[in-house]
Amino acid sequence: METTATILHADLDAFYASVEQLLDPSLRGQPIAVGGGVVLAASYEAKSFGISSGMSGRRARELCPQLIFVGGHFQDYLRLGDAAINVLNDFTPFVERISIDEAFADVAGCTHLFGSPPEIARAVRRRVRAELGLPISIGVARTKHLAKIASQVAKPDGLVVVDPETELDFLHDLPVELMWGVGPVTRARLAEIGVHTIGQLAKMPGYSLEQLLGRAAGEKLTALAWNRDPRQIRTGHRAQSAGAQSALGKKPEEQVFRPTLRHLADRVASRLRAKSRPGRTVTVRVRFADLHSVTRSVTLDEPISATATLAEIAEELVRTALSDHPDEKTLSLLAISVSHLEKHWKVQLELPLELEDEKRRPGTKKGMARWTADRAVDTIRDRFGWDAVGYGSVVLGPSCSVPDEFRELAEKEL
Repeated sequence: METTATILHADLDAFYASVEQLLDPSLRGQPIAVGGGVVLAASYEAKSFGISSGMSGRRARELCPQLIFVGGHFQDYLRLGDAAINVLNDFTPFVERISIDEAFADVAGCTHLFGSPPEIARAVRRRVRAELGLPISIGVARTKHLAKIASQVAKPDGLVVVDPETELDFLHDLPVELMWGVGPVTRARLAEIGVHTIGQLAKMPGYSLEQLLGRAAGEKLTALAWNRDPRQIRTGHRAQSAGAQSALGKKPEEQVFRPTLRHLADRVASRLRAKSRPGRTVTVRVRFADLHSVTRSVTLDEPISATATLAEIAEELVRTALSDHPDEKTLSLLAISVSHLEKHWKVQLELPLELEDEKRRPGTKKGMARWTADRAVDTIRDRFGWDAVGYGSVVLGPSCSVPDEFRELAEKEL
């Protein structure tokens, strides 16, 4: 077990929004959101109003009427994300990238060249700011779990170094929601039994936590509460993913756009639920008639596996891609993939999604309606086959006319 703090977790702050403010200085200091129908990212100015990724655009506007929506520049996100990770690579070969805007790094073997881990972290932050013009927060600790928590505490645009001698004092004073896998619903459940801090969770009897959250989740959270995290940096590791695509020939976008995406989301989300592996990063690929392809992606705060939620986020990403190519009116392929999959123990913690829209949060009444519908569909398909049941928007197609009274009832339920 490591006895020194050599693990860095580097996380670009409000990345998509920060890039937009970098590209357009008039947006600096303004509450902005990337997306439209769905918020893909929000600036810190927007977050101060309670806006977060995964929230519906309508809800975001209700919280902040002066919110500015921008379409997004995904090629710039990729370029600048790669450039920031390359700064880490200049210091150590032991870098594990976990999303477009964050990575772990182990600097134990390079301190004789570049100084102590805190000095390396400061050098990384200076270079990212000077070379890219972007803020980045870094946590330095003995384990990956604690380094990630430290980077959250450091936000925005800060550095937190956790001394191994006092790491439990630091960790146990923090709120439980900073832990991986603890969202609003789990936090509320813990609050009901008087657990608000990581230290209080650490002192809970194991059987009580297992009864509340399930055995696997209880054991995992107890270990993390005591900073027991043996995971090492995995270089060259590609996150597991689930995906599906549909070749369309050459069809006008308005005829295939929504029904095809909903069919693909149905396939992908069903596989995620079957394997108990929700994922945090949603990626879509759009291929046009000339075989030119573009991809768009977003990384959410918490993993998802709900069909309707995946479909809505995918549709927003495709709309963004199409808006960047207004002259392209014919599609030849659409694809959806979900990556950065979480292990099975976290499935029981999927209820506290950081998706503020009520219907996108399985822990709410409306969210549970989606969750229940998905589980019912899965159960029927397991017994009678895939074609035994399906979602109306996929099975009936976009041309189906739904009576207003049924549409209103469905909107109330979902």
